[in-house]
Amino acid sequence: MTAVALASDRTDLSRGALLLMAVACGVMVANLYYAQTLIDVIGPEIGMSAAVAGLITTLTQLGYGVGLFLVVPVADLFENRRIVLTSIVATIIGCIAIALSNGPTSFLVASILTGVGATGAQVLVPLASHLAAPEKQGRVVGTVMSGLLFGIMLSRPVANFLAGSVGWRATFILSAIVMAVVGIALLIACPQRRPKGGMHYGEVLASTFSQLVKHRVVRMRAFYQASMFAAFNLFWTAAPLTLIHEFHLGHAGIGAFALAGAGGALVAPIAGWMADRRLTQPASLIGLAGLTLGFLLADWTVAAGSLIGFTIMAVLIDGAVQMSQITGQKLIFSLDPHARGRINAAYVTVMFIVGAMGSVIGSATYEAGGWTASALAGAAIGGVATLAFLLFDRGASAPR
Repeated sequence: MTAVALASDRTDLSRGALLLMAVACGVMVANLYYAQTLIDVIGPEIGMSAAVAGLITTLTQLGYGVGLFLVVPVADLFENRRIVLTSIVATIIGCIAIALSNGPTSFLVASILTGVGATGAQVLVPLASHLAAPEKQGRVVGTVMSGLLFGIMLSRPVANFLAGSVGWRATFILSAIVMAVVGIALLIACPQRRPKGGMHYGEVLASTFSQLVKHRVVRMRAFYQASMFAAFNLFWTAAPLTLIHEFHLGHAGIGAFALAGAGGALVAPIAGWMADRRLTQPASLIGLAGLTLGFLLADWTVAAGSLIGFTIMAVLIDGAVQMSQITGQKLIFSLDPHARGRINAAYVTVMFIVGAMGSVIGSATYEAGGWTASALAGAAIGGVATLAFLLFDRGASAPR
């Protein structure tokens, strides 16, 4: 019989169900990035000019942003597993539509749908937190978020490999198949959660960003993580260019570098362990300062011509971002169990909108001054966030 968790109840998640939720997050979010790395292959085949091809990434991310606002908050209104499964169905339809596209319009519309569907991952994260025992929430969130980060990091090399072996259209068909298998597994193994409800959909949306006004910790954590995510996007925009021009690597080498960088996701259980032991303040500082240090050392390793050192810094930067993310979500999820979906939606939307600017900064700084300019920009972003933590946090990151 399927377990049912009411808003006020908790059930200790089995390890299998937890790992399934982590995998589900990863495979959903990965769909945001498959096309991004294949633009030069997809564009000519569907008659998309180079200028328009940039919309592939933009509109997929736009769909994700729309979903963060319109879909994630309803986790406080409707049964959570149903929302996730509906999101998976939307993602499957989007992937199949992308694979069958013969023109720019159909491809871009399907990309938007895929982006919206991928937001089901941001319903799974607070759902896992709801279902976890209080003393295990940090580790549970850390495990699910590690799956999400692995999905982001592995999506590009996986897309390159599949496109080279079976073609880009088959890549999206395979993704749809994997999503269907994961959806069936969630239907069988994922516990339900019926929230308290009591509001209309419009009221839920209206109250989403009021959570930023109501809770200072949400504002502070959104600022920290938006900064971290911007630096993360900056790094993964400028680093491939550095690998090409400074280390003369091809696509296979860049893919291997990305695979190594995904090792930063292994920090998630450590971050969760620290959060569960009320070490949220030191964990926050480690994440923020670690990001700043990582960029400064990355500049030094590139100047020294050390590819191994640069790879280690990629792991350090990704781990720092993960440390901050897990700590922040542990804190905000402890505020109001009945508003957890809306709080997460406000937090992630701010993080996503501001963080998306990191890609632009990465391109602009690399064009202006090479890797050194990009690394200094990343270090400056981390430095500002660290300084804000030291000067203005005033207990917002204290354990709750």
